[in-house]
Parts: sequence; C-alpha cells; structure tokens
Amino acid sequence: MPQDYRLKSQVSIMNKQNVVAILDVGKTNKKVLLFNEDYHVVHEETCQLEEGKDEDGFPCENIDSLKQWALHALQPDKLGNEFTIRALNFSGYGASLVFLNQEGETIGPLYNYLKPYPSQLQEQFYSTYGGRETLSRITASPVLGSLNSGLQLYRIKYQKPEMFNKIRYGLHLPQFLSYLFTRFPCSDITSLGCHTQCWDYEKNQYHDWVNKEGIREKLAPIVPSNHVVSSPVNGVDIPVGIGLHDSSAALIPYLIESDPPFLLISTGTWCISLNPFNNSPLTTEELQSDCLTYMTYQGTPVKASRYHAGPFHETQIKKISSYFNLSVEDLECMNFDQTVVDSLHTRYPSLFTGKSLDPGPEPGIIQEIDTSRFESAHEAYHFLLWEIARGQFHSTRLVLGYSGVNRIYVDGGFGKNDLYMKMLAKLFANMEVYRASVAQASALGAAIVIHSAWNQKSLPRTFIMKQLVSSSSK
Repeated sequence: MPQDYRLKSQVSIMNKQNVVAILDVGKTNKKVLLFNEDYHVVHEETCQLEEGKDEDGFPCENIDSLKQWALHALQPDKLGNEFTIRALNFSGYGASLVFLNQEGETIGPLYNYLKPYPSQLQEQFYSTYGGRETLSRITASPVLGSLNSGLQLYRIKYQKPEMFNKIRYGLHLPQFLSYLFTRFPCSDITSLGCHTQCWDYEKNQYHDWVNKEGIREKLAPIVPSNHVVSSPVNGVDIPVGIGLHDSSAALIPYLIESDPPFLLISTGTWCISLNPFNNSPLTTEELQSDCLTYMTYQGTPVKASRYHAGPFHETQIKKISSYFNLSVEDLECMNFDQTVVDSLHTRYPSLFTGKSLDPGPEPGIIQEIDTSRFESAHEAYHFLLWEIARGQFHSTRLVLGYSGVNRIYVDGGFGKNDLYMKMLAKLFANMEVYRASVAQASALGAAIVIHSAWNQKSLPRTFIMKQLVSSSSK
C-alpha cells in the first residue's frame, strides 16, 4: 500500500500542468487566469468586489478587499492540485495610485479616477506650468482631471499635506499588485506613459513639474516591463513580474503576431484606435479631438484616439427595440443590407452627407435617433450603425497618419456586429479590415512579457483569431 501511494503521488506530480498565473484587475471584474506553456487558458475565475468610499464619500476601490483577494487568489484550495505555478504577473486598469508609507503599508484610499478634480487647483497647476495646451502636448495627455494620475499626487500635496508628507511611494495599481507579493516598489513605463501628465515625450523623461513639486521622489524607480523578482508564492520562490497597464498589455499579442503595420480598434464603452506605427508628436488639434499617447512595454509611443460609442449605441438600440417591438439581440444579429442603405439615402438625403457610405464631415455627438422617421427596425438600426461607423472612421483617421498601415484589426463588442464591420470596411475601402479577437488579451500580454523567465518553449506567433471582412455589398 505505501508503495502504491508513492507511485500515485509521483504520477500526479508529473501530470501537473506548468502554468503562468495572471491577476487581471479591471474596474468591475477581478480575474485569475492560468495559461499553460502554449498560452492557452486552462483556468479562469472572476469575482466582483464591493466598492468602498473615500473620505468625501466618493466611490472607490476597497483597497483592503483587493489586497485580501489578490493574496488568496492563488492558494491551492482555490485552484486545485492540477497546476504548478511557474510564474506570476499582473495587468490592471490605469490612472490609479496606491500610496505606501515609510513602513511599506498602504495609507489613504485608492482614489477613483472618475472623482471630479478641484477646478481652482487645476487652474493653479496649468497656469504655473505653461498652460493646458502646452503641457498636454508635451506629456501627450489631454486634460482629464483625476484621470491624469500625476495630478492625484498634486492634489494630495495641496489639499492633504499631512498625508503627502507620509507618502513614501505612490504605485500605479499594476505595480502595487506586484508589490503585494514581492515587496519591491517600482514604476513601469506603460503606466507612467499613459495620460498621467508626468512623462515628457519630447525629452523621454519625467516632466520638469514632477521634480519641482517633489512628486518625483514619491514615484518608485522605473524598471523594465519584463523585469521579474524571485518571490515566494504558496511557499515556493518563482519569478514575479512587475505588472502592466491593461491597455498596453492587450496590444502585446498583436505586436508579437502581426508583421505588416496595423492599427487596432479596441471597442467597448470607449472605442480606442491604437496605432503603434505612428510616432509623430501629438498636435494641439489632435489633443482637442481626444487623442492621446500610450506606451508599449518596450517604451515606444502609441498614438491613440478615443470615441465614446458604446453608451450611445446601448441607449439607442433599446429605443429602436422598443419602438419596433424587436429584441435587442435580433437587432445586434442583423446582417448588412446595401439595399436598405441605398433606400435610406434616397428617401432621407438630409440624414446623409454625400454619396451613400461616403464618410462626409465628422458627425459630432448625436443625442437621439428619431425612430418615427424610419419604416422598419432594419432601416433605423442600419442608420444608427452608419452614424457610429462614420464617427469611428473620423476618430481612427486622426491617428493613421503616414505610418504605412494597411491593416485594421477590430476587437471587442462592435467587432461582432456585422453592420458595423461591413460599414467600416467600406469606409476604409483601401485597407484590409479584420474582425479580430485575442482570448483575454490583457492577461495574455502580461504573460507573454515574462515568457523567458519561466517558459522554455518557443513563443507562439498565433494569438489572433481573425477574419477578413469584405466590403462587397450583400
């Protein structure tokens, strides 16, 4: 019996899968993902944590709940005994700082980046450091209030000086998650380079204001995005990464796999057009049109534009659904029909600006779709998606530049919508437009970046599931 038991134990250990674990922290969903050596997801868990409130009663991430979840998420009693965790990394949402005191313990709340920024303090900041236009251009960051995470420290300095004096480091959220396991405080360029207003893109270093205000000493040393620290996880020392900003992490699988220059449109609440091949500095006009710059894990700029299409689509599709008594699901599954577009263009020329499926001038913000003007749900929904696709065309065109891009990937919710994809393919008729998806892109990017620290296999180059969208009429 003892010999049989030892044999079964040895077989069980040999059959365990080697995996890299990723804690992927979104604003709503917190995920634990395990990728095997071929980067297939072999385990996934999702949870939602109850929000807390800061000292002003504004909703914020409950830092104690987040810490407890992160430190217990990888315990064997949660994951089972079929996996051997060989490495760990993190991806997390940006514009969020966790503050540590001299003893390395958290102080204060994890402030919500949606919290309104004091107007007087904002005016003081920009009038001191060259004005909104100049500072935004140099730091490649539109004026976004608390979303400019550097200004969170600036606010604490002037509104909560006692707290400011106690802060040893302000860590962006992905680096804080890493710190929980490594106790290694550091900063990462993917977080620092994304609308913080801290990074001078012209000099490729911290902006002068960061030094003059004493903010620089509150930011931990910058280390490479693929840096790992040997740290104990479940009693075994493994390489632990320093974490990545989730938007930059999601771009990594595309950068690894795609050879020709490409642009990625990541769709959802915000439809973000990311062009890793446009390195030209942001202009004032681009900043005024909600363009900004992200940073890749390799430290190169990614020009991006944002288009707030998700909520508009959600409200208007419900309106069309109610008016024509057709389910939202049926509307979203509707196939593109050129004859419907032609009919709309003929009968309602005032709704179009130019030839059928010509982009025309930028549509601006459309508040309502007048459903009574349309004879059917097909007409109303085709028009709604035409306006959204037209707005997307103008937003994306802002960052195309002369970068040699001839391929567009569309992932996220709108990528599954036939009307949106066919209309976009027609608007970008001189390019290849692909419906694309990468399973758990942010977490996968965080896993790929530490590949050499744990995985002896060659890195795969087939992460993207893609389908070329034809612009031909149906």
